[in-house]
Amino acid sequence: MLRVLFALLVLLAAPVHAQEDVVLGMSQNRVAITANFDGSEILIFGAVKRESEIQQDPPLEVLVTVSGPLQPVTVRRKEKKLGIWVNADSVEVDAAPSFYAVATSGPFGDVLTDVEDLRHRVSIPRAIRSVGAPMGVEDAQSFAKAVIRIRTDNGLYQMLENSVAVDEQTLFRTSVAMPANLTEGDYITRVLLTRGGEVVSSYETSIDVRKVGLERWLFNLSRQKPLLYGLLSLAIAIAAGWGASAAFRFVRQGG
Repeated sequence: MLRVLFALLVLLAAPVHAQEDVVLGMSQNRVAITANFDGSEILIFGAVKRESEIQQDPPLEVLVTVSGPLQPVTVRRKEKKLGIWVNADSVEVDAAPSFYAVATSGPFGDVLTDVEDLRHRVSIPRAIRSVGAPMGVEDAQSFAKAVIRIRTDNGLYQMLENSVAVDEQTLFRTSVAMPANLTEGDYITRVLLTRGGEVVSSYETSIDVRKVGLERWLFNLSRQKPLLYGLLSLAIAIAAGWGASAAFRFVRQGG
């Protein structure tokens, strides 16, 4: 009984952390991929709702992630044999986001502990699911690193440290640039509030990325009627070739 009473006294004496919730807004929650689509920038902003005074120490930090559809990826390592580059080992990455951006209000290691990163899968390496490697393949994680390196170079993976502005531990805002080579699907957007590197609150929503207009029609045609799509592509190629040849002859005759 004394132990129970002692435990209750400890709980009552412990400081109570104020509940903090995210109220989120975005400049757009739908991205239309058209024939002339060259990328889009999403402004993400919000506020922290609380019913008590602001806790000053440790200060509030904010992380924002935008993750595209998860897809399996086969990564192949090339080796040079007899002067020719050939495929050697291959590894299947179970699921890698087609697009992934992380924006933080400070240095990543200060905003989120490694334990919390492992729990919430926030950093780019943690966002990539397990790598299934054959027994004979050494250093399987190097294949996942290759995916990260290639997609980072293509603007598909972004680590944006110190890019979230936080005002008075209440208002926050950031922007994420989405490149032209996006994959269709729902792009999950998460906001995590942290104090002392630990997540105290989170919120999740999505951005709908879809092909529209001519892009949508061609995409559906290629999936639903591949033969017709192939014939149409061939006809367009022939017409374009004939048109270029006719224009060249016209220019020569005119000269």
